[in-house]
Amino acid sequence: MDTDELSEETYKAIFHTAEKYHHNLTLQFGLLASQCKNDDDYLNKANKLILYWESDLKSSLNEIFFDTSKPTASSLLTVLNNIEKHINSTISIPIDKRTFEF
Repeated sequence: MDTDELSEETYKAIFHTAEKYHHNLTLQFGLLASQCKNDDDYLNKANKLILYWESDLKSSLNEIFFDTSKPTASSLLTVLNNIEKHINSTISIPIDKRTFEF
């Protein structure tokens, strides 16, 4: 799937927060969409990706911010926790109550 196929709620929960922090983080979440079949699958895989990044913040900083100066591990952890909260709020919205552009 493409990011255009995500619900507005999912897009706002992840991409708005990630972009405020750093464009490279937004790109990583964008790449994830191609591996997903629907909105719920994307949200679940985004949560798993966050857990993966949190398990080794030092490596994650190098992976995500490969071409730019790296933020601190604590600031990355803060934004990932924030995105995770947004994801969990979005998951609680039934799929038929989410807004889709297409």
